[in-house]
Order: sequence, then C-alpha cells, then structure tokens
Amino acid sequence: MSEHRALLAPGTAAEVADAVGELVEGVFTELRHVRDAAARIVGPAPVSADLAALRPLLFPRLGGLISGIGFIAEPGLLADAPWHLEWWQESASGEPVRLLRDMNPASSAFYDYTHWDWFAGPRSGAEHTLTGPYVDFLCTDEYSLTLSVPVRRDGEFIGVAAADVLVRRFEVAVSPVLRGIQGPAFLVNAHGRVVASTTAKWLAGSVFRGAPGLVAHPCRGLPLSLLAAQLPHVP
Repeated sequence: MSEHRALLAPGTAAEVADAVGELVEGVFTELRHVRDAAARIVGPAPVSADLAALRPLLFPRLGGLISGIGFIAEPGLLADAPWHLEWWQESASGEPVRLLRDMNPASSAFYDYTHWDWFAGPRSGAEHTLTGPYVDFLCTDEYSLTLSVPVRRDGEFIGVAAADVLVRRFEVAVSPVLRGIQGPAFLVNAHGRVVASTTAKWLAGSVFRGAPGLVAHPCRGLPLSLLAAQLPHVP
C-alpha cells in the first residue's frame, strides 16, 4: 500500500525541496512497477482480458497518497478494445472499484483520454508528468493530482501508467515541512500551477507567473519545484 505520512521538518528550502521530491518520487516508483508489468503483459496481439493480470499489482497500491491507479492503453493497442482503461480506485469502504467509462467513439459520452495532459505528456516523451491540481469529475469529484509515466514495448509507446493523488492528502503530507520555511512557500508543477501552499496569495490550483524575491528549488529533477522567499545574506 502506498505510504501516507507527514514529512519530518528539515531545515533549508533546498532540504525541504528534496524531502518533497522523495515523497513524490515514491509515487513515481510505484508507477514504474506498473509500467514494467504492463510492458511484460502486453504481447504481440494483446486483448483487454490480458490486463487483468495487472490487478494483483494495482490493488495493494491503493490507499495512502494513491486514490486511483492503472494502465491506459494507446488507442488501437488492444484488438478487442481500441480504447481502454484498466483503472482502479479506492471506494468509500477502502475496497478497489473499477472505473468504467464510455469508450465508444461514436457515442456523445465518449471519453477521449488522449487530450488530457497526463496522457499527452508521456505520449510526447516526458518520463515524468504531474498534472493538476484539477477537479477530477471523472473519478472522485475531488481536487486531485495525476502522476504518469510512459509505457513502452520494444521502444514503442503503448500507453501510460498513472496514479491519482488527492490534494487534501498531499497537503497533509507536505504542509509540516512547508510551514517550517520562513515566509511564503509553495509547490508548483512544470506549468507553474500551485500544488500546495502556505500562503493565501498563491492557493493550490492558481497559476504562479513569477514574483520578485522568490527562489525556485527543484524537487529532485521531477516536474515540481518549491518556491520560497530568498533570505537576506548574512556575512
């Protein structure tokens, strides 16, 4: 099960960024396990039933930070299901429940997942994609983040391994270390969207477009940075 814990408070902004990066890297590590398993399972003539073999891997990873997880196929990959989500999420009882959506392109309710950044990013070659926060009307109706990685077979893109993280859980995990920084401190994704914050000036979901006196600290090379006030130099 994915671990959900508050981070211990380190000292400097760079240390905070590294601690947050470690937490997020933990989710990406889980996704790499899913990625590798999906690449093994998908053979030369795959069908949707083949992906049931992923479920024993997916179910234990639900809980803690991860509220949903699965494999999303590149359109046309599966012979019997040109569009397919092998996606499971945590129910109110804590049990895994399958997400079912209309995968018929002729339907008015058709769900074209290829337009979403969490799919388009890995498809375009990004090794780590972090999308959100956004209101996840498809799965949870909650403010969420989606983390995703590409799945390749023999170098060919075949889909995405992804996980949903509820923002409220993420904030519980990172807020203690962010509050240990003097002045405003907040996390932004690669597009400048605020993910978690200690200041009402830049709330989660808003877009940061730059401000004097703030320094960006990368979180372990992931698509996430910590913005914190630049402390005056003391000789």
